[in-house]
Amino acid sequence: MDIATLDVRALRLGQSLTLEGLVHTGRDRLHKHLHDGGALPPGVDLRTSALYHCGPVMVADGRGAWRMVAGGPTTSSREEPYEADVIARFGLRAIIGKGGMGPKTVAACKEHGCVYLQAVGGAGALIAACVERVEGVDFLEDFGPAEAMWHLRVRGFPVTVAIDAHGNSLYDQVAARSAERLRALLA
Repeated sequence: MDIATLDVRALRLGQSLTLEGLVHTGRDRLHKHLHDGGALPPGVDLRTSALYHCGPVMVADGRGAWRMVAGGPTTSSREEPYEADVIARFGLRAIIGKGGMGPKTVAACKEHGCVYLQAVGGAGALIAACVERVEGVDFLEDFGPAEAMWHLRVRGFPVTVAIDAHGNSLYDQVAARSAERLRALLA
C-alpha cells in the first residue's frame, strides 16, 4: 500500500500490510525537538509519509550516499510523552514501531486519523532489505546517527495495524483477555 495515499480510517485492527513510499525515522531526540516547538526539515510532510521509531545502522558508501544495513523498530512507548502532540501538530497519519503506545497516543490516533503499525522486532536486516534507497538525512550533526531523521524510500515493508484510527488497540485487547484469563485461572 502506498503510504502517501493510505486511507487510514479504512484500515482494520490486525490487518497486515506491505508499505511502499517514504518513511522517516524518528526517535527520542526528534520527538522532543518537535514537541518543544521545533520544525520539521524542509520538504518533510508527515501527512504523506510515515514516522518510524527506529535507530538504524547506516553505512556510508564513500560516494556521499548511505545504505541501511539494519533497521528494526525501537520501543515506541518511549515516545508516549510526545506522540499525541506530534500527531496533532504535523498531521501524522502513520507511525511504525514496536510494543505499542499509551492512551494519549491512542486518543490522538482516533481524533486526528492516525494508525500505529507494528513492525517485527528483531528483523532489522529484513526491514533494511525493504529500503530501496536512502533519500537523505537531517539532524545528523545535532542528534547523531541513531537519533537522526533518515528519509527512506521503502517497498514491501511488512507491518500490522496494531492501533487503528478509531481508537482500538491490539495491545489493550490482549491485556484485557489476559487479565480475564488470569482471573479465571485464579478462581
